[in-house]
Amino acid sequence: MMDPILILIKSFWCGWAALGFGILFNVPPRTLFPLWIGGAFGCLIKFWLLQMNASVVFASFVGASAIGILSVPIAHVRHVPPMIFAIPSVIPLIPGVFAYRTMLGLIKLTGTIGADYNSILSETVNNGAKTLFIIMSLALGVAIPMHVMRKESVKKIRFGKRL
Repeated sequence: MMDPILILIKSFWCGWAALGFGILFNVPPRTLFPLWIGGAFGCLIKFWLLQMNASVVFASFVGASAIGILSVPIAHVRHVPPMIFAIPSVIPLIPGVFAYRTMLGLIKLTGTIGADYNSILSETVNNGAKTLFIIMSLALGVAIPMHVMRKESVKKIRFGKRL
């Protein structure tokens, strides 16, 4: 069971990771604080759902969807494309540990003979499938809200008015 303070600390650092990727991608300086907010908020949702015993794939999808939904109005206010906020903010949600374990398992499989082979193979396939499905959920979680909320251009969206 994860402590709520630990969830907030992890979210805080995910915000900094998103900010770092924003700087690496050379985004406009006026977008840096919203990038930090997006990364922290997406990770907050993911870790909170993991605390509620949701699967890591579902938690990643919901966190990425929240980032995708928030990116459209923030992009409208800051006059930049929504991807400026969405991509750097979702990068901290990428499942590095599962990808690492998959690669480590593949390396172990090359030198393993005997009874351990089946257990290593099973663990490697499990980690690889988690990695694949989490990355797919991140891509869909960012893309679907943007395509649903965005008609033609962010400039044409009128917030607060009825359609």
